[in-house]
Amino acid sequence: MTSRTVTPRALPWVVAGIVLVALSLRGPIIAPTPVITQIQSELGLSAATAGLLTGLPVLLFAVVTPLASKLIGRFGPEAAVLACLTGVLAGTLIRSAGPTAVVLAGTVVIGAAIAVGNIVIPVIIRRDVSWRRIPTVTAAYTASLNVGSMITALGTAPLAAAVGWRWALVTWGALALAALVFWLVVARRRARSAPASPASPAEPPPTTGASGAVRSTGQVRRIGWWLTFAFCGQAFSYYSITAWLPTLLADTRGLSLAASGAGASLFQVAAIAGALGIPVLAARTPAWTPVAVVGALWIALPIGLLAAPGGYLGWSVLGGIAQGGGFTVIFSLVARIVRSDAEAAATSARIQGSGYLAATVGPPLVGALNSVTAGWTVPLLVVLGATVVFLVGGLLAVRETRRRA
Repeated sequence: MTSRTVTPRALPWVVAGIVLVALSLRGPIIAPTPVITQIQSELGLSAATAGLLTGLPVLLFAVVTPLASKLIGRFGPEAAVLACLTGVLAGTLIRSAGPTAVVLAGTVVIGAAIAVGNIVIPVIIRRDVSWRRIPTVTAAYTASLNVGSMITALGTAPLAAAVGWRWALVTWGALALAALVFWLVVARRRARSAPASPASPAEPPPTTGASGAVRSTGQVRRIGWWLTFAFCGQAFSYYSITAWLPTLLADTRGLSLAASGAGASLFQVAAIAGALGIPVLAARTPAWTPVAVVGALWIALPIGLLAAPGGYLGWSVLGGIAQGGGFTVIFSLVARIVRSDAEAAATSARIQGSGYLAATVGPPLVGALNSVTAGWTVPLLVVLGATVVFLVGGLLAVRETRRRA
């Protein structure tokens, strides 16, 4: 795979393609949650089995990620994107087509396909976007992930009321289909132009990262490990809060499930502000500042829920800004430190594989601690520890990027 930066005229099409893919990288996981009781009732699922509809994809992220890196290295980013979107579309259809075993099989296909998409998009951003615009494009990607989640979370229940839960879930396959058509055109045009497309004159030489700083293999690897550390804290915190914040608010504030769910939704919505705001901050401050700000906002969420639970709406917003900004910070750094598409895929795979493994541990651990202690103090302290892990890992990664090989 070669590295090339697209022309300014082509950049909007690259961003459009990334956004279209991103809309299908989280929505299919979130879609069953608003109609989970209907699915349980029709299929006779236990609560644990129903939980697999959202838990299996995250587990697949960790399991399939190393294979996704090899797929990208062998067949190229465009082929990987097409495989991702085809898998999401096929999995969506399978998940809505039969009894429990078929539903779970479709869920596995969706999770495996999304794992490929998780890895290939940072590779495409690194390859096709000038390093000065990487934070902005990564922010658009992150925001689109959350928009996809919001669309499906808000739209699935009304659709299910009109056409049933199976057709409601199938409907979201239209997003993957639209992205697939777009990328088929992109892949065809790239295949035609590849022989005549020289590397951009602005492309950094092979021994540099996207920012032009000379780095050794060892330095890139060290930065990657610190970012892995940070993403483990990010993923653990995000999936734990996503899983348990509605229940926590119902238990501690006496809210109804509907009200606690509405309060917790701010955690998801505010992520868009975090994703789009961090590049603006990064352009005007030293490199460590965005990491420190995101880390402080992350830490404020569990501390705020412990010290002043009445302000849960504000803490949810701050935590949401942090989770959107944290993803942008980490993967903007990945795109800027790596020296080739292959290194981008390998580094992203290592970071995401470890992070999503931490994500599979988070919700069960937090739930178990709540059951054992009959309260939320200990679980929130564990989440606090994970947010500190994000901050420490992110700051050490930034520190390492400032060193020249």
